[in-house]
Formats: sequence, structure tokens, C-alpha cells
Amino acid sequence: MLSTLSFPWVPVRYGKAPYFWLFSFAIFGWKYLYVAPNSQELIALTLSLLFFLPVYFYSFWCSGWRIYACIVTVCAMGIIWAPYNFGGSTFCIFAATMTARLPDTRKAYLTLLAVGMAIMIASILMKLETFFWVPAIIFSIPSGIGAIMGERLSRSNENLIAKQQEVEYLAALSERERIARDLHDLLGHTLSVITLKAELAGKLLDRNPEACKKEIHDIEHTARQALAEVRAAVIGYRATGLGHELQSAKNTLDAAQVALLCDVEQFTMPQNLENVLALAVREAITNIIRHAQASQCHIQLQRQGSHIVLKISDNGIAGKTGVVHKGSGLNGMSERVHALGGSLQVSTKPDITGLHLELSLPMKEET
Repeated sequence: MLSTLSFPWVPVRYGKAPYFWLFSFAIFGWKYLYVAPNSQELIALTLSLLFFLPVYFYSFWCSGWRIYACIVTVCAMGIIWAPYNFGGSTFCIFAATMTARLPDTRKAYLTLLAVGMAIMIASILMKLETFFWVPAIIFSIPSGIGAIMGERLSRSNENLIAKQQEVEYLAALSERERIARDLHDLLGHTLSVITLKAELAGKLLDRNPEACKKEIHDIEHTARQALAEVRAAVIGYRATGLGHELQSAKNTLDAAQVALLCDVEQFTMPQNLENVLALAVREAITNIIRHAQASQCHIQLQRQGSHIVLKISDNGIAGKTGVVHKGSGLNGMSERVHALGGSLQVSTKPDITGLHLELSLPMKEET
């Protein structure tokens, strides 16, 4: 019993909204503000709601013909209630929103149209009052269309996140393979040399102690050199650099079907500046993938006098809304930039792009 109560009644991705939609049944009580209900009507209303709730929650999980059965059942409940209480239009509105559960968009819209036609035909044949069919039509069709569009957007976001996770997994797998190859190439030859010199030193130990000492010295030198090379390689893996981050950005945007226009000027820069720029690119691309709904991204890197200027822009929804929400990512980026004496500007340009990020870092001349 406890497991049943703890089980989510609607998929997590819908949040709490489906529960709040149930408050729309308050419209049933409008009639009773001026007409006292009899006991039979109250019993019928209670039984209807108790029957509706399982069907409603089941519609979020079922598939195939069962979705149609839920839609027909709920719509029929609204039409049956129409002669007695115009609040029955609420059932019809719920039936219209259930069409969004259909996986095929065309079938979803056709089923929504069928719900609207059923309401109109029933209203004509049963000579129902306008208090029923007007709200049933006016609210059912827009609610159904909104639900279908919202469902498609939600599924697109889920597919996009799944593709992004797949890209990240493949990138991590490729990186592990690269590290394995590099370490094999780096240590394979060195360890082979150390093994041969150790064997030779063992043979020379009794016959030629001086030559043995020389071989042992060579082994020590080779081992120290290998250790230095391994440390340099590990540092390189930890800080992959701006070039690697740009390539990763291209792979991620390609998976998200976002076109990337990259204009990067080639020049050397201090490691600390490169790390900040790489992190800025990573954060900006993450925001574009998750929030921007963009189809195009432009990355530009230039050296302007004594400053390095990074510009990242997209054609997402920020240009339409004009609202920029600064989360922990942008705040962290701003702190890193200001720590190096640079500046960060985030703005919207509706006439050109959605969101425009401009980062400027001072680069001291090496003496």
C-alpha cells in the first residue's frame, strides 16, 4: 500500500502542474451557488470524480488504443453531465489535453479536432445551453493545442539531452583511448630500455663493476626522465586548453543541430588566461544547449592591443524576451574574469542575435 502511494502518479517531467489542473473542477460548484443540489446529484458528482481520477492519471502512462479510450471516456462524461451541470465542460477540456499523449503529432491534432466536433454535434443534437458548449469549445481547442506543442517541446528537449549525454560519453571514451595510447607510446619504449639496462647491469655486476655502475646511473636518469614526461602529460590532460574546448564545443553543437561559425585568431597566450577562456567557452556552450533554443552560434577570438577579446553569440530566445538570467555558471565566469583584471559583458541584441557575451582579458607582454 505504501509503495502504491509513493509511486509517482504522473511522470516526473510534468512536475506538479497536472495536480493543479484538477482545481478547474471548481467550476462544477458554480451552479450550486444559486441552485441547491439534491443528494442524488451530489452522489453522481462524487462517483464521476472518483471514476475520472484513475482514468486521468492512467492517461499519462498508457499508450496505443488505451489513450483513445481515455479521451473518449472523459469526453463522454462531459457530454453526459452537460444537461445537468455546465461544469461538465471541464471533462471535455481534460479530454482535449489528453490528445497530447499521442506520439504522432498529426494524429494528436486530428483527435483534438474530433473532440471539438463531438462537442459541437452533441450540443446541437441535445440542444445544450451555451454555458456548456461555449467554454467547452473555447477552452478545449487552445488547451489541446498548447498541450500538444508543450509535449513536443518536452520530448525534443529530452532527445537533445540524450544526444548531448551520448556525445559527452563518446568524447570521454575517445579521451580515455587517447590517454591510453599516449601512455603506451610514452612509457613503452622507456620501460623497455630500463628493463634491458637492468638485465645488462645484472650481468656486469661481477665482471665489470664500473660498467655496472654506469648502467645503473643510466637507469636512474631514464627513470627520472620518464617521470618528468608522465607529469607533463598528466598536466596536459588536466588542462586540455582552448583548442580542445573549441573542438568539444563543435561536437556538442553539431549533436544539438546548432550551426557553429568559428573565427579564432591564432596566437600564444599565458596558460592562466587560456584556462579562463576555455572555461568560458564551455559554460557558454552549455547555456546555449540547455536554454537558448538557438540554431546558430558564433565564436570569435581576437587579440586587440594588449587585450584578448572573446565574443560568443547565438540567435536564441533571449533576443526575443530581452531577459538574461545569470546563474552560478555566469557568476563563476565573471569572478574568474575579474580576478585577472578583465571584464565580462552579457547582453541581448534582438536585431542581430539572441544572447551576446563579450569577455576581455588583459595580456601582459612577456619580458
